[in-house]
Amino acid sequence: MRTEILAQEGYTAVFVDDAPVRELFPGIRVRPLWRGPSGAHANVLEMDPGTAWPRRDVHDPGPEEVYVVAGTFNDGARDYPAGTFLHAPAGSWHVPASTTGCTLFLFYPEG
Repeated sequence: MRTEILAQEGYTAVFVDDAPVRELFPGIRVRPLWRGPSGAHANVLEMDPGTAWPRRDVHDPGPEEVYVVAGTFNDGARDYPAGTFLHAPAGSWHVPASTTGCTLFLFYPEG
């Protein structure tokens, strides 16, 4: 994994392709990028075409922020193309899916 500590302490850069990959569900993978001391964290999520979360994805204890990097993401109600930003407040839920496949940047500001 290429992780570089730059001039300022705590400044971290991660090359996404070098981040470890963990399969959450068939055809749905997560790549952890960063975790802060308070529990905030950032991931990249990859969904193959035709995949869906097998149950509700509940945002607990805090919110989830999503940026659709590539493809089309569906939250169980509507499609969101690449370039879309979504904020899901704490306690909300959705059922992630993608007919085309997609890559998402996920940020969790609370642990």
